[in-house]
Amino acid sequence: MLTDDFHVFDTTLRDGAQREGISYSVADKLAVARLLDSLGVGFIEGGWPGAVPKDTEFFARAAQGELQLKHATLVAFGSTRKAGVAVREDRQVQALLDSGAPVITLVAKSDVWHVKRALRTTLDENLAMVSDTVSFLRAAGRRVFVDCEHFFDGYKHDSDYGVRVLDAAQAAGADVGVLCDTNGGMLPMGIGDTVRAVRARTGIRLGIHTQDDTGCAVANTLAAVDAGVTHVQGTANGYGERAGNADIFAVLGGLVFKMGLNVLPEGTIGESMRVSHAIAEIANLAPDTHAPYVGSSAFAHKAGLHASAIKLGPELYNHMDPELTGNSQKILITEMAGRASVELKSAELGMDVTDRPDVVSSVVDRVKERESSGWSYEAADASFELLVRDELHTAPSQFRLESYRVIIDRREDGALVTEATVKVHAGEQRIITTAEGNGPVNALDLALRSALGEVFPRLAALELSDYKVRILPGKHGTDAITRVLIETSDKSTEWTTVGVHPNIIEASWLALEDAVRFGLLER
Repeated sequence: MLTDDFHVFDTTLRDGAQREGISYSVADKLAVARLLDSLGVGFIEGGWPGAVPKDTEFFARAAQGELQLKHATLVAFGSTRKAGVAVREDRQVQALLDSGAPVITLVAKSDVWHVKRALRTTLDENLAMVSDTVSFLRAAGRRVFVDCEHFFDGYKHDSDYGVRVLDAAQAAGADVGVLCDTNGGMLPMGIGDTVRAVRARTGIRLGIHTQDDTGCAVANTLAAVDAGVTHVQGTANGYGERAGNADIFAVLGGLVFKMGLNVLPEGTIGESMRVSHAIAEIANLAPDTHAPYVGSSAFAHKAGLHASAIKLGPELYNHMDPELTGNSQKILITEMAGRASVELKSAELGMDVTDRPDVVSSVVDRVKERESSGWSYEAADASFELLVRDELHTAPSQFRLESYRVIIDRREDGALVTEATVKVHAGEQRIITTAEGNGPVNALDLALRSALGEVFPRLAALELSDYKVRILPGKHGTDAITRVLIETSDKSTEWTTVGVHPNIIEASWLALEDAVRFGLLER
């Protein structure tokens, strides 16, 4: 069972929401909080009540029972009282109490330059602001953490004042003094040295909050833990202002799997990938496929040398078991693929070719030949599976194309009408079908499925859900090669196919033909 010995503190809903392009609704914030709770974090900073209307509503709805947290404690964020204002008369401080949050994070200036230039007050008054606000909130029964803003920058030109702020916070009853790399300019070596020095000079429990402006936020956080802090802050997927914050998933991966620290409830670390991707969807941002631990490509292997080793033991080229974070290993089929890559990828797709060296050799040769012409199977598992099945002779010939024709009619009034005619052979029938669509690919899709629908009724459930085109450099001057990826769904599964040709319509047809063939497979 977890104790209070180590804090995992998430600030996705406050600091993470400051990322350009993110705007959470109150419903979004509640949904993100539930996801973070399922990850098992100890504290969720919900926002700044009294300063941001949506945050005020979020805390009100949480207090009314809309947020039932199993693992986490809800935290409200705010600032110390204003200079020259009695703490009982400060509306922002009162709003923190009104939020009902059992824990309050106060941001306080710990850099003499900021006290003098930004707050425009004296160093002693700033210390009083910290002391008065912490004491007031503690008297009201709230637990208090103090974020020491610009701590590391301030420590460089005055190593005493930040420590005085920490001591004032501790004397007033604060539980944690968080050292903030607010501008994100620190490196791990400096973080570690500073944390060790500060620990020797103060008795308050220390925390760490890092920004990613040097690309070192996660490393800086882990360096701080190594130096003795027991409270770490981060955001989902590293969201935050400018270059972002320490990514909580990468931080947790380092703490749990690399430093051996039991900082989450048992079993919840396995929710990492699911929670990461779900929060990305809520934020309306594409998940980072290459994010450590939780990216869909974090354990993807392309080189044949890697695949050969992984065939002997996954640990030879994986730094950990990807399933521990809810992820999985992936073998990519490209021109770099060797025999082991084909064997592993085929097994991943449910086909055992280990005792068919002839098939493996043929597939390797075909992949390399096609890749040199612009084909790519990295994101087209369905087309790769069909290629292997063709070599194994386990993909039946459901239909055969005789011909297709596409006509685009631009009329006098500017209207465009696209018509496709498809002639195919299926079973004992020769079928001719014409269909209109909103473009040549849509028309071809409708015509093909209409032609085959009577013979294969299951095609009615197929839907073309995504269509991507990439123009590749041609081999002859200005010639161009088109690569088309088509994503198809039958409402229960999705698959991607690829087609490549100098003519975009033919490239689309090749991908479309594979999509239908794959949809008709007995799987």
